[in-house]
Amino acid sequence: MARVIRRPLLLLAAVSVAIVASLVHPTAGVRPFVLVLSVDDFLKDSSAHPSLPSADSTGADADADEWDDFADDTPAADPLLSPSSWVPLLDPTSPRPSGDEQDSPADSLFVAGARAMLSAASEGDDVAFVTAAAQIEAAATAGHPGAQSALAFLSSAGMTRPASRSRAFLLHKFAADAGDLQSKMAIAYSYFRQEMYEEAVKLYAELAEAALTSSLISKEPPVIEPIRLHSGTEENKEALRKSRGEDDEDFQITEYQAQRGNSAAMYKLGLLYYYGLRGLRRDYVKAFHWFSKAVEKGDTRAMELLGEIYARGAGVERNYTEAYKWLTLAAKQQHYSAYNGLGYLYVKGYGVEKKNLTKAREYFKLAADNKEAGGHYNLGVLYLKGIGVKRDIMEACNHLLQAVNAGQPKAIYQVAKLFQKGIGLKKNLHMATMLYKSVAERGPWSSLSRWALESYLKGDVGKALLLYSRMADLGYEVAQSNAAWILDRYGDQSICMGESGFCTDMERHLRAHALWWQASEQGNEHAALLIGDAYYYGRGVARDYERAAEAYMHAQSQSNAQAMFNLGYMHEHGHGLPLDLHLAKRYYDQAVTVDSAAKLPVMLALTSLWLRKNYADSFLVRFIDSLPEIYPVVEEWVEDVLMDEGNATILTLFACLVTVLYLRERQRRQVAAANLQQPDGAPM
Repeated sequence: MARVIRRPLLLLAAVSVAIVASLVHPTAGVRPFVLVLSVDDFLKDSSAHPSLPSADSTGADADADEWDDFADDTPAADPLLSPSSWVPLLDPTSPRPSGDEQDSPADSLFVAGARAMLSAASEGDDVAFVTAAAQIEAAATAGHPGAQSALAFLSSAGMTRPASRSRAFLLHKFAADAGDLQSKMAIAYSYFRQEMYEEAVKLYAELAEAALTSSLISKEPPVIEPIRLHSGTEENKEALRKSRGEDDEDFQITEYQAQRGNSAAMYKLGLLYYYGLRGLRRDYVKAFHWFSKAVEKGDTRAMELLGEIYARGAGVERNYTEAYKWLTLAAKQQHYSAYNGLGYLYVKGYGVEKKNLTKAREYFKLAADNKEAGGHYNLGVLYLKGIGVKRDIMEACNHLLQAVNAGQPKAIYQVAKLFQKGIGLKKNLHMATMLYKSVAERGPWSSLSRWALESYLKGDVGKALLLYSRMADLGYEVAQSNAAWILDRYGDQSICMGESGFCTDMERHLRAHALWWQASEQGNEHAALLIGDAYYYGRGVARDYERAAEAYMHAQSQSNAQAMFNLGYMHEHGHGLPLDLHLAKRYYDQAVTVDSAAKLPVMLALTSLWLRKNYADSFLVRFIDSLPEIYPVVEEWVEDVLMDEGNATILTLFACLVTVLYLRERQRRQVAAANLQQPDGAPM
């Protein structure tokens, strides 16, 4: 069976380009994964498949349209500029799509309603939000796909109308049938949650292909950094600080150093602008400027990226001759990833005398031999399609899997296709769906996360919540946990829209609970813990020890020490789990093994176990059992009394006085005891 070694249950995208790995911190967003296959996952008979060229074919003519990964990168349109996209509404500098539809009454209603909705979310104006939703509904009734998609989102969340998943699905279906990609994401996620992989895999495959294509033409960065607003129960301040774009102090220091002639800083600035990292908008012109400056100063790392810029025509006029020159210079400096670009030029015959598949394979092999994921991916494509080599499905799979485990998006897409079609690998729609999903989530619609984060950093929590909630509807785990965290953290503010006006406390609890639950399904261990706590203590839901245990088990499966401790406690007391002191001890021991910080609470828990075993009906055991009821009272007393600054000072002085008196009394008793032990006649 195929298995995935990871903390999240779902495969989530790692950084797409190895060269930016040092600039992206996985702890701030999603975690990388490793795909491990056993012999049983490979097909013993890799005979001809209708999706592949014939086994006797070799050379460039063996390409089949469906597998042509070396096609010209000339997509027709940017999905961000479709009439359904929210980006033109968020970015005043982004052009509106051309065409008759933009001037239609339905389009005008949608644009006006969506803008008013975003504005109302920012201002906390529930009346304006209701009016905006009515405009969107009118546009949806007129058949506007973007409005139908937005109305589906409002219906699913229960904003300005009763929550209805069936109505939301129907509206998403109408929008998806009209070509709305965001609604296709929402439907695919709905199928995925219901384990309807036959349906989900088709949609995610289409969306993954659109995501790979759009990264070539979109103004949005190909690497979306999905920053978590929280780390456990606290705000993730370090990750947020590094996402402030040009306002970040580290960026300003780097820019100052670059302006002073520091080549390393120039190269770093080029990377930040080229990939649109750390809250910056992608800017090819600035990237080209800083890469050129870095090369002038002798930094050879920028040569490869200059070659890529010329090959893509990113910010400059496309020039394959210049691309070949810079890639060759980079390769001579032992920058092995440049061999991937050279191999591509020889596959296509661009910037060189003629196509040369033998040289292309040699260059790809050089890159792969030096642990470049792109080299493995390109070799995998050659062997898969029989381009310049004899087709070898097993060899192709081996190379592609190595690229997958390095986070190469195109490799993830190709392996997903192998699983989907049963080529080289046994057909596995579940695995194919997860892999396609990880690529699809890199699509241009993921840019909403940048706008949500930007809003949060500016203190516009209402808009941030709306945008994260929109992305949560599309199946983004990080957005689900961020939206839930905002609802819990800022519950006292008027930012949550309910069925009628602002959310009631119950509506807010239920919405946060649903979001945490969805995030926990996708492997968020913190979300699983919160779900467990909600059921254990009855916070916003009916108390249910069995469902609490189920949630804790979910988190425990991801090596979460807190979940292990909680399961031990539940076994110790028989809450939702069988009363079993031996199992309780096992879970307590596991918690310490996973996290040494759990040593003190585990020591106290093991002491409780010993007392329970040896003094079952004693006062101490009854006192321990009463602690859960006492704790809220003590917590309230600590917050109301101890946390008051004046009271804290008085209590501290009182504690010091008691300590001094205790130590003096102890010293007096020791002296008295020593005098009693002196024998008669002993010298004094």
